[in-house]
Amino acid sequence: MSEAAEATTTARPGPETAPLPVGPRLARFLVLLAVFVCAACGLVYELALVALGSYLLGDTITQASIVLSVMVFAMGIGSLASKRLTARPALWFAVVEGVLSLVGGLSVLMLYAAFAWFSLYQPALVLIAFVIGALIGAEIPLLMTLIQRIRRQDAASAVADLFAADYVGGLVGGLAFPFLLLPVFGLLEGALVVGAVNAVVGVAIVLWLFRGELPLRGRALLGGGLILVLGALATAFLMAGKFEVDARQALYRDPIRYAERSDYQEIVVTQTGDGADTRLFLNGDLQFSSLDEYRYHESLVHPAMDGPRSDVLVLGGGDGLGLREILRYDDVHNVTLVDLDPAVVELARTDPGIRALNENAFADERVEVVAADAFNWLRDNRERYDVIVVDMPDPDDVGTAKLYSVEFYSLVRQALAEQGRVVVQAGSPFFASDAYWSVGAGMAEAGLNSTPYNVDVPSFGNWGFFLASASSSAPPLGLPAELPPTRFLDEAVLRAAQVFPKDRRPTEAAASTLLEPRIITYHERAWVGY
Repeated sequence: MSEAAEATTTARPGPETAPLPVGPRLARFLVLLAVFVCAACGLVYELALVALGSYLLGDTITQASIVLSVMVFAMGIGSLASKRLTARPALWFAVVEGVLSLVGGLSVLMLYAAFAWFSLYQPALVLIAFVIGALIGAEIPLLMTLIQRIRRQDAASAVADLFAADYVGGLVGGLAFPFLLLPVFGLLEGALVVGAVNAVVGVAIVLWLFRGELPLRGRALLGGGLILVLGALATAFLMAGKFEVDARQALYRDPIRYAERSDYQEIVVTQTGDGADTRLFLNGDLQFSSLDEYRYHESLVHPAMDGPRSDVLVLGGGDGLGLREILRYDDVHNVTLVDLDPAVVELARTDPGIRALNENAFADERVEVVAADAFNWLRDNRERYDVIVVDMPDPDDVGTAKLYSVEFYSLVRQALAEQGRVVVQAGSPFFASDAYWSVGAGMAEAGLNSTPYNVDVPSFGNWGFFLASASSSAPPLGLPAELPPTRFLDEAVLRAAQVFPKDRRPTEAAASTLLEPRIITYHERAWVGY
């Protein structure tokens, strides 16, 4: 018999093996199926941790870096540790999969609880990522031992088979996460469903295929453990709705009266018991308080309206409050509002409280709403506008940082009419001074000359803006002669708004670009809205 033939001969049962209930070919297929499913589940756990971090904290790059680096390191530790378990690979593989399915399935729930009630999100993230990574790392050595017991192969061939199944499983898990699990189940319930699948496949295959290698007590313990794991995951699934409501409420000062996870973000509306203060939050960031939103929106809109204003473009501003101020000018003929998330616009159209605040602005026939990414929309735009109002969320990750980049302001400049003006909400010059002045630097590199100003909005704190044009000099800060009635803004306030205290005057902040984004960290924005 040749060496090649001998390498593929079915191993004879020895003291550590027992006859299989099926032939080697089917048994080998079932083990590779377990590899495939476990790899898919493992990648889903990883993506769920990254997604939750970006939802709660923003700064996706940091969250992804922590999760990936910790998990890869832990996989190495788990792989080394599993060498001590290969004497009884079937038993220990089932134990590993049971624990992995429980920890991975409950990971989102545990992290959300750590964030909402204990303010221990980062330590909990590192711990959970390490445990999941170590368990994933322990899988391959155990699976390698099992597949060799079914049919002897040379090492290269066995490794190729295992990693092929592993990588294909990773592909399926990676695609299923955004296109199936999140739309159908959501993040919390989706992780629980994946945990249940992981447990059934990982433990059940061992209990059936390798039952001859397990003592009666071992089979009973594994079966009981599988029932307990599935029971825990099922209970968590049934209680997920109440848990999410309670955990979300713990994050906000006032009672939540509306909550939705759209395709892009978590949308929450809170309201005090007496109805005096309605607040909108997107991914935990305060967007407005009904007590003082007029200060922000009057300051954002009216200085830019001092000049031609027939055609107006609003980038962001899906709550319609800036739109309300624009529509108070009768000589505004057309307003195009571009917002990424149609769920925010729909909320502003239909929610009685927000609709009353924006004075039913979206019902005005002069308004056209476009659901699109502002950056990509500007690239295709060929129209020119007298006024452009940029009312975007803060640049707390790469996705929003591109909306504060030199490249973005270059596109804005191309959309300006000859005498046009653009106004940008630029964050707080007090709480994130460098980030604020970075906006001015980026506009200057794009050929926009800007005038900075700041006002106090009690729910936000001190807040800053830039009024700019493509002319050779910065536009003067003034108000239109036809200024409609305002509650806050007048010429005296606007003059004071141009004064910055000594410790908040211009810095040498670098402009943000697509390749070198300037991201506001969580600690810089953590004060907002709570």
